[in-house]
Amino acid sequence: MKLNGLLSSSRGKEALPGVSGVARVDRNTQRLLRRVGPGDIAVLDEVDLDRVTAEALVRAEVAGVVNASPSISGRFPNLGPEILVGAGVPLIDGVGVELLRTVKDGSKIRLLDGVIFAGEKELGRGVAQTPDSVADQMIEAKAGMIAQLEAFSANTIEFLRAERTLILDGVGVPDVRVLVKGRHALVVAPGPGHAQDVKRLKKYIAEHNPVVIGVGAAADTLRSQGVRADIVLGDPSGIEEETLRHAREVVVPAQPDGHAPGLQRIQDLGIQAVRFPSSGNPEDLALLLADTHGASLVVTVGFQATLAEFLDHGRAGSNPSTFVTRLKLGSKIVDGRAVAELHRNRVSIGAVLLLVGAALLVVIAALLVSDVGDVYLDWMQRQWSSFVTWLEGLFA
Repeated sequence: MKLNGLLSSSRGKEALPGVSGVARVDRNTQRLLRRVGPGDIAVLDEVDLDRVTAEALVRAEVAGVVNASPSISGRFPNLGPEILVGAGVPLIDGVGVELLRTVKDGSKIRLLDGVIFAGEKELGRGVAQTPDSVADQMIEAKAGMIAQLEAFSANTIEFLRAERTLILDGVGVPDVRVLVKGRHALVVAPGPGHAQDVKRLKKYIAEHNPVVIGVGAAADTLRSQGVRADIVLGDPSGIEEETLRHAREVVVPAQPDGHAPGLQRIQDLGIQAVRFPSSGNPEDLALLLADTHGASLVVTVGFQATLAEFLDHGRAGSNPSTFVTRLKLGSKIVDGRAVAELHRNRVSIGAVLLLVGAALLVVIAALLVSDVGDVYLDWMQRQWSSFVTWLEGLFA
């Protein structure tokens, strides 16, 4: 009887199959990203999971991701799901919004073959994505780009109607205390690889002393790398307090009617800030700020570079601002990776050492074949003999 009881107890303690972790539940993806950590399972509601979100989840070392909505809707080939499954993070799609109410934040859940469990109790089920399923859906999604581009064209016209004075004349761009006119401006956004690009631009920053504008969480990246952001532009709720306090100017994006959701935190911290009312996204507002105040060159880091990245995140309302803003700045805007390549030190340390060694050999050879060389050699021998005698005296 005791043996049977022990066997039953040991079976009960065996780990259940699948991936287990603490559930972090939030419909606000940006807020969720600030809370997830290693081993957590992110439960979110994000149609067309974008690259930035996926990379943030991978960096947080989450154990899995559960999406109430389809991570690939088919509108365009978004990049997030491919990044997650490529990093080995289980992704379960289309579980429905009801699961966000069923799963309690902080509870322990388990993922297995597209099913979400609490212990052995099934909470919901969806589609377990694999590299093959993601690849197939991405092929189909490319056909959706035509419709997206058509919608984008219509949104661009609407954006120009609403923001024509801002784009054409700079009306609404706030004044800043930082001198921008005639200087380079380095605008850093929290896009893919922005931290590595900032490191590669250290030489450029030291040589040209540009006005550094940190957009959103990228301002925290700049501070962590020892680069002070002259201007921080973005929602203060997603930026660390120390970063906000060290900035020379804080600009808070606001809705066209002037309402700025993140302004309350700034006021609570007692930090002065200016509003920038517009329907454009923060990255584009930073570019317009630099251009309107007379920057001679604008170097960008962390911005969308390809058509797929441009359409990624499904920002139907803000992508038109990106397109129009790039046209506005024209040749003044330069990608940071190109600038870093131009400032890369092409002379290796080995080549420098070889050059120094060759120069020393020439000097020694010249001394040996000249009368002056004998004098120097005698002097060196006397100095060496004195040094040896001094050493022997220490141990005598």
